[in-house]
Amino acid sequence: MIPALRRAVRALLDLLLPTPCGGCDAVVAPGEGLCTACRADLARPVPTPELAGLPPALALAPYRGAPRRAVIAYKERGRRDLAVPLAGALAAALAQALPREECLLVPAPSRPGAARARGGDHMLRLARAVAAGGDHVALPALALSWRARDSVGLDARARAANLAAHLRVRPGLRPPTGRPAVVLLDDVLTTGATALACSRALAAAGLPVDLVLVVTAVGARRPVVPGGRLPRRGVTRTAAPRPVSSRREQDAAVRPHPAVELRSAASPPTRETPARHLPATRRNR
Repeated sequence: MIPALRRAVRALLDLLLPTPCGGCDAVVAPGEGLCTACRADLARPVPTPELAGLPPALALAPYRGAPRRAVIAYKERGRRDLAVPLAGALAAALAQALPREECLLVPAPSRPGAARARGGDHMLRLARAVAAGGDHVALPALALSWRARDSVGLDARARAANLAAHLRVRPGLRPPTGRPAVVLLDDVLTTGATALACSRALAAAGLPVDLVLVVTAVGARRPVVPGGRLPRRGVTRTAAPRPVSSRREQDAAVRPHPAVELRSAASPPTRETPARHLPATRRNR
């Protein structure tokens, strides 16, 4: 099928079939990819867990819930329409982290076989989408050989050994003139082995990484939001009341002491004794 016809068929299907949100089951307009709520989940960047030797790292969201489902849908299930909202969220986070700076966007590489199965390098697609919306430059400076293993299921040591053997800087790479901020882009930060290996390879090529920006990160936590519910102060815990056994003790526990009834009925309500705390009488019923 020729590309023009394929695009026409896809556009027709978008009009006829409902499009689910990539992060939840909500129906969104064709081309939107994510609903408003799922976009909001990606609009509050969080710092990633600190890893030794890793440059400053920032994630759009923790790796759970709707952000996790969106990453899997975009990466593994052919949801290319998610590139637009994901790139928009990455660009917004980049503008907050490095304002008024021209950045060199280096995507973390994929294995050649995985990239072919996904219809292209998914992180390079995101890097180009982010660069298209500003003054940044997407540079695919890194590559993995076809002998590299899939990192799924590997621990940090195995990932590091896998990358050390098969990660390389593309030949003929020339650092750009000036000193643009170098940003490494990736979809998920797990053990940090990939980001660390990529950062070291780029630094050896004369491109030290200033920021690692990922869509999601395992172990990242949302900070406490100012204005949230605070614990009550000045409240002391008391011992649990003794269980009431006899009928006389039950009546005494429910009915107040006669002296309290007389004092409450005789004294007018004050700030210390609000009217709602007084027993019901003919006057205030």
